[in-house]
Amino acid sequence: MKKSSVIVAAVLIGVFVLGLANVATAAKKKGPKGVDLYKEYCKPCHEADSDNGEYTPMTMIQDQWERFFDKEFVDSHSAILDPNHDNKPVTEAIRSKPSPSITRPIPSNR
Repeated sequence: MKKSSVIVAAVLIGVFVLGLANVATAAKKKGPKGVDLYKEYCKPCHEADSDNGEYTPMTMIQDQWERFFDKEFVDSHSAILDPNHDNKPVTEAIRSKPSPSITRPIPSNR
């Protein structure tokens, strides 16, 4: 009985420590979430029935989004000015908000 109590206590302590580590890691992440960036920068032009096409975070898988931001985003969006962010090009406005949800930096304008 004593041995099983020690095992249960060790497992509970381990789960507690892992939980604390997860909270500490989450607290280190700074910047907005990808979904918040989408709502602020993408949704105004890409909502349902938009002339620019409807895009949501669920429209593509992560690899497709990464490929878009790596290869197409700057070319297709650098001339678009964002009236909600001092008329900066959308590419500059988004780049000024680092996010842990974006795994790689957005390429600079060419």
